[in-house]
Amino acid sequence: MELLKDKVAIITGASRGIGKSIAITFAKHGANIAFTDLKQDENFTALEKELNSMGVKAKGYASNAANFQNSQDTVDQIIKDFGRVDALINNAGITQDNLLMRMTEDQWDAVINVNLKSIFNMTKAVQKIMLKQKSGSIVNMSSVVGVGGNAGQSNYSASKAGIIGFTKSIAKELGSRNIRCNAIAPGFIVTEMTAKLPQDVVEGWYQKIPLKRGGSPEEVANTALYLASDLSSYVSGQTINVCGAMQT
Repeated sequence: MELLKDKVAIITGASRGIGKSIAITFAKHGANIAFTDLKQDENFTALEKELNSMGVKAKGYASNAANFQNSQDTVDQIIKDFGRVDALINNAGITQDNLLMRMTEDQWDAVINVNLKSIFNMTKAVQKIMLKQKSGSIVNMSSVVGVGGNAGQSNYSASKAGIIGFTKSIAKELGSRNIRCNAIAPGFIVTEMTAKLPQDVVEGWYQKIPLKRGGSPEEVANTALYLASDLSSYVSGQTINVCGAMQT
């Protein structure tokens, strides 16, 4: 069953990790994919090639989602290339963890700009086409840290909490035009980044999770698929925790 057949999805920060899994999952379900990342590296090129081999139209764009004009220009080009946008997945994000007493202004600004301002930039850029279409689904990647906070991550927590507030507001602003907006709050997800952690640290995390394991990028991608598809046609303004009951 192709839940997104012939739909067009924009996915930011998609060259690796959760973003890559979302792109591949969406393509499996028939979506044409426009994805972005900061630079056209080997991962970027390989993903573009893989997606096109799946029988859908796919194109990558080197773009900085944290830059307002760059985001606008990228979306304008995507509209020229694809003609419409049915789903926007705001996935781009970074961490620069530190205790507040050691955190620099640059660390604060970088995380807020990439994680939170990028969502403002991209959502504002796509809303005009979604308003014209009178349809669309926006999915914002938050975190359980945005729900419950975490010591040493005040910048990251603030950015991810801000995403939840933004999501609720946009759902109310655009709902009358059949545009939905939801957030996903992943917990401990096993990616290339977490693979670099010491095994004892990973096991410590697992002990805090009722399901006693980390999640996979594919499990987050499946939630994004649900929110982007018509299966969730009456779901808007919500935050779905994908965390194995870590945050309840």
